[in-house]
Amino acid sequence: MNLGIYLARSARYWPDERAVVCGEHVWTFRELEAEADRLAAALVARGLRPGDAVASLAWNRGELVVTEFALYKAGLTRAPINARLGRSEIGHILGYAPVKALLFDAAHREDALAALEAAGTGCLAVQYDGDAGGALGYRDLLAEGNGGPVRVEVADTDPAVLNFTSGSTGALKAATQTFGNRLANMRKQLMSDESRPRPGSRYLACGPITHAAGMGLLAGVFGGATAHILPAWDVEAFLDTVERERITATFVVPTMLNLLMAHPGLAERDLSSLTSLRIGGAPVSPRRLREAVAVFGPIIAQGYGLGETTSVVAGLNSAEIANAVENDPELLASCGRAAYDTEIRVVDEDGGELPPREVGEIIVRGPDCVTEYWREPELSAQTFRDGWVHTGDLAWMREDGYLFIVDRKKDMIISGGFNIYSTEVEAVLYEHPGVREVCVVGVPDERWGEAVKAVVVPSAPGAVTGDELIAFCAEHLDRFKKPRSVDLVDALPHNRNGKVDRKAVRAPFWAGADRHVN
Repeated sequence: MNLGIYLARSARYWPDERAVVCGEHVWTFRELEAEADRLAAALVARGLRPGDAVASLAWNRGELVVTEFALYKAGLTRAPINARLGRSEIGHILGYAPVKALLFDAAHREDALAALEAAGTGCLAVQYDGDAGGALGYRDLLAEGNGGPVRVEVADTDPAVLNFTSGSTGALKAATQTFGNRLANMRKQLMSDESRPRPGSRYLACGPITHAAGMGLLAGVFGGATAHILPAWDVEAFLDTVERERITATFVVPTMLNLLMAHPGLAERDLSSLTSLRIGGAPVSPRRLREAVAVFGPIIAQGYGLGETTSVVAGLNSAEIANAVENDPELLASCGRAAYDTEIRVVDEDGGELPPREVGEIIVRGPDCVTEYWREPELSAQTFRDGWVHTGDLAWMREDGYLFIVDRKKDMIISGGFNIYSTEVEAVLYEHPGVREVCVVGVPDERWGEAVKAVVVPSAPGAVTGDELIAFCAEHLDRFKKPRSVDLVDALPHNRNGKVDRKAVRAPFWAGADRHVN
């Protein structure tokens, strides 16, 4: 198999239609195909062979899309590096893969070259833009390609992408997504009724396309859609692009949605072209979903997935969310039902499937689920068992198959012997109009072992007090679940993927404690 055939096909079907737009740079399908072929041929001429790892380190740019398809064509393994990583982590990835070529932008030049030197690897260094002194210029590398079509056959079990994530462990690891996994992801996205890419569709990628925001690029190219790429997240740039380009679909994480909803000029913008606004990456409160439907209309959808599953494994489509707003408020706390050919179970500690409404661990299987972490046999054996991905997420399932996530196993608070799920408390706090963002954690308590603490960003200065929020929770939660204390802060820390960094919020409270929660 070779995933590059889908770009070649689209270049034949829609040669002069726009495939990728990033700032002033535009690639038609014909141009994207030709440039990907040149890059693939140049890497092969440089001695790279199927299975060799090629890393990218850059902020959003169109050349990252070229690189992805070039690696598909050459049967190479892509190792996208989060553009916010530090030098030591970059160096770790370069040696761990190991990487045979690193493509980077001028903004990451110093970090890239320093990490390469520290890693001691002799890999090819290529700079996308600017003065490439000390590295090979991207255009110079392209000139080494013969321009002919490249199609290296690979097995569907061969590694296509090393999806590096620290998850909740803090240690970088890579879920090994195979070519078969990526193909299954493409097929799943093409099965979507409301966001299936097709000619005339215009998708706006406003997060890192090396990660979740770029997961639909293969399907988009296959379907003949145009991918518009924001170089960096910015509310004004997002709104300007949606208006100017008549964007039809986009994906945001909850933090982005919060910023959009808080924008004072949102109501004056013409966003009528949007037919699908998908939310993912972290839980969304029911109140925020209701507000989003009220602002954007019945186009809001959300999903649940992991790097270990390559794509979304459960989802609530826009019709389900719109119906939930009107008729089924409980459903707004759900991440949806199993998506297409995915299977989901909620199991106990022994792996036995639990009845409806009992909390257990989510396990998943399907053709887009990976089977190992890269070169981590012990960790792989813990997570991938008997054909199932053990996610580490706790949830319960409703009688009709809707999944309700309650917490990560490691984030569950145990207070006085009772299990308390942080997301349940957060969902209640988000219902208060004085709350913009919140993170609930367990903190040391001499009597109870752990106590519930809420760290809250108010919707406006003086909008709410801690005592008011505790009283509000007491009205909606069992007594033992309500926060015993509330800290009001100007902002919460976020990790590199835009999610609230629960570990960073929790850490100061456990500093010096006899027992630590990781």
